[in-house]
Amino acid sequence: MSELVTGEAVALELRTARLPSRALAVLIDLAAAFAVYIAVSVALLAATASLDDAAVAAISVATFLLVLVGGPIAVETLSHGRSLGKLACGLRVVRDDGGPIRFRHALVRGAMGVVEILATFGIVACVASLVSARGRRLGDVFAGTLVVRERVPAGWAAYVPPPPPWLVGRFSEIDLSGVPDGLWLAIRQYLMRMGQLDRQVGAAMAERLAGDLESCTGAPLPHGVPHGAYLAAVVHERQTRDARRAFGSGRPGGPADVGGGFGQQAVGAVAPQPVVPAVRDAYPPAGAESWQAGGAEPEGEVPSVTGFVPPA
Repeated sequence: MSELVTGEAVALELRTARLPSRALAVLIDLAAAFAVYIAVSVALLAATASLDDAAVAAISVATFLLVLVGGPIAVETLSHGRSLGKLACGLRVVRDDGGPIRFRHALVRGAMGVVEILATFGIVACVASLVSARGRRLGDVFAGTLVVRERVPAGWAAYVPPPPPWLVGRFSEIDLSGVPDGLWLAIRQYLMRMGQLDRQVGAAMAERLAGDLESCTGAPLPHGVPHGAYLAAVVHERQTRDARRAFGSGRPGGPADVGGGFGQQAVGAVAPQPVVPAVRDAYPPAGAESWQAGGAEPEGEVPSVTGFVPPA
């Protein structure tokens, strides 16, 4: 278990992949890539037998770049961090904040992999992984990614408490593209750890994070809603969008909308976990219907976000 302390003094817990498992995954990926490369090269050699040496050399270079460089980038992008070797070893590439990677992350990892793995036979990647506290190679550092273990015991899965039911879907129209990954990471880790924080410290941290999130999204904090509940609702909205992109669930209220902890999906738990009763009961249903219908806010005192209780 690797522990990272963010700028908000919140500990990030991820079961990071170590060098042996990563090396095995890379060997499997390279074996598959070279098998495809040899097959394509043989086919092209037979098809270009009548061409001159310059044309054959140009086609060979293009084949090398497309198969051994472009292939892994395409696979990681389309599989959201699961290549053949990582799938066999139970690993996955995720962003630093636990979300699924995109093309730009795979592109940086693939470009650096040419130098780290192919050009130096993996020596640079091994040294960087041994030096890094979280086992990251240079491609992970520049791309802002992390290789984690997907198949982990359920008790170790990261758990992000869901928002109160009367806030689910409230922020479905806001623009989240301007929120930096570092802020998402700080918010997620605050939600995971807020039950362990001092009440005043946690409230101040939630207020500061909510202010930063408001400035990035332009979505103001609804009147009477606790800062922590606001953070949980916006994070849940982002998790829903990420899950729809990663797993193809576009049905509102479907599996992608349940649970509330993309940290679970980031380490490979595709099936959402049920809402813990203690978390669900922390938000009384009074006034929830009028809130979801777009009417007045829930009457009476809004439940405190400190009602979140992490699973035992």
